[in-house]
Amino acid sequence: MYCGKPLPEGSRRDRAYCDNKCRGLGSYYRRKAGVPPPPRWEHPALTSDNPVLRSAAAHARQLGEANGWSPSLVQCAMDGLTVVLGECPPGKPVKLTEVRARIPRHASSLRVAEVLIDLELLEDDSVLAVRSWIENRTAKLPAGFASDVRAWLLVLLDGDSRAKPRSHTCVYVYFGGVRPLLENWATTRGHLREVTVTDVTAALSPLRGWQRRNAIAALRSLFRFAKKRGLIFANPTARLKTEDIQRNLLPMTNAEVLAVQRVAVTPAQRLIVALAAVHAARATAIRRLTLDGLDLPNRRITIAGHGQRLGELTHQTLLAWLDQRRATWPKTPNRHVLINAKTALGTGPVSPEYLKRHLLHQGVYLERIRGDRVLHEALTVGADPLHLALVFNLSHTAASCYAAIAQNLLDDQTGVHRGAVGRESGRS
Repeated sequence: MYCGKPLPEGSRRDRAYCDNKCRGLGSYYRRKAGVPPPPRWEHPALTSDNPVLRSAAAHARQLGEANGWSPSLVQCAMDGLTVVLGECPPGKPVKLTEVRARIPRHASSLRVAEVLIDLELLEDDSVLAVRSWIENRTAKLPAGFASDVRAWLLVLLDGDSRAKPRSHTCVYVYFGGVRPLLENWATTRGHLREVTVTDVTAALSPLRGWQRRNAIAALRSLFRFAKKRGLIFANPTARLKTEDIQRNLLPMTNAEVLAVQRVAVTPAQRLIVALAAVHAARATAIRRLTLDGLDLPNRRITIAGHGQRLGELTHQTLLAWLDQRRATWPKTPNRHVLINAKTALGTGPVSPEYLKRHLLHQGVYLERIRGDRVLHEALTVGADPLHLALVFNLSHTAASCYAAIAQNLLDDQTGVHRGAVGRESGRS
């Protein structure tokens, strides 16, 4: 307006000036002439002729104010809504795949989808990652086995009239157990119905421990499915049984403890380790811990519905993390204790990858720390399954396993002590 330079197209500047010098001159001449300042720039979606787009943009601004979105994030969400809803007929839902494909690169598909979900304008037609994984992995199997194994994995994932759906981890583990066996059989066999008991026994003979147990469980599930669907004539795993594996657990060494201390340096890492080392909390319980489960004045904490006394270490690490959390995301609506830059804008917990990135990828195993805590309690108080079940909210089976391991360690220590005393008596 004052220097004569043209403004770039699509500029979002609040004033029609190219730099602060022109803006200052404009403000000076307006005050001198008594002219009020021009209205601030607003996104065109807020005044659009499309009522659906206008309401979606207004809702995006409300979500931004409620969830602490930055102004740029709100404007990017409105850009995405403009592209998606600009040519969409009123009332027709938008497919999630279309949202991900059409929105600009600077816009967040997650935030656009969140706005559309609240307005009931989103149709989720996306394919789960595990389904794509099943298609990709089974496509690499020999032709005679691929279709049957794919159908089996999909039944594991979705369930049927007589079976409940299995977890994604179970699908991954089962397929990992049978894939090398199927590839080996494919050299001499062309279909599951040609696999015999001798083939199964020969394939399982080199396996030991948990690898053998998982392979047996996966094969039994696969051939039971094939028998029920009429894909095979006889089940070669009908008389196959899994073997009980003795669980072994030893207390953590000083070197392992020092390694955990060197890795856990940030407040979030120290809090995760403290919850596992003091309260024997599982990874899922740590991710889902909310602020409502904390009672700092009374030194109480509720993890997975089980109330416990809040130890001094956990109390100090909680205060340090909450201070950082409050300073980093002061306006977050998320009630979970552990949050990151992504979940701070919503209400969900952090993903399992969050814990892996902070600890597991650096060599710290939470289950190892958790097991050491339970074992330490059993060695200190006594191998009492009921005490372990009440203190750590364990199942009767898990408590009995930990008690048996602790009793074996105590018996070994007693035997070593008696042997040393006997040798001393012999010398005397």
